[in-house]
Amino acid sequence: MNLTRLHTGPRMSQVTVFNGVVYLAGQIPRANLGASIEEQTAEVLSNVERLLHEAGSDKSRILFCQIFLRSLDDFAGMSRVWDDWVVLGATPPRATVQAQLATRTCLIEVVTTAALA
Repeated sequence: MNLTRLHTGPRMSQVTVFNGVVYLAGQIPRANLGASIEEQTAEVLSNVERLLHEAGSDKSRILFCQIFLRSLDDFAGMSRVWDDWVVLGATPPRATVQAQLATRTCLIEVVTTAALA
C-alpha cells in the first residue's frame, strides 16, 4: 500500500495519492476573494493544475470534478473559464451544485480526483 500526502496541515492535506489515484482537497480562491466568478474560477483551476503536477499527474488525467458554486447564476461564467481550461478530448465528468461555501466572498470550490500519469 503506497499512500502519500502533500501539503499536510493540522486539519487536512491538500493532496493524497493512493493506488495510482490523486485526490485533491476542495480548492477555493485565496488571492481573488471578492473578484468575479471568472477570476475566482481561473485561480482555482490554476491551483488544481499545480497540485496535480506536484502529485505526478495533470489535467488530462482528471477522473472527476465536483464544482460547488455559491450561486447557480455563476454557472455560465464558471463554464466559460472551464471550457478554455480543460483538455479537448479529455474532458472529465463533472457535477456542479449550488452550496453554501465557507466564506461569503468565495464563489467557487472545486474537488478533483485524477489518475497518476
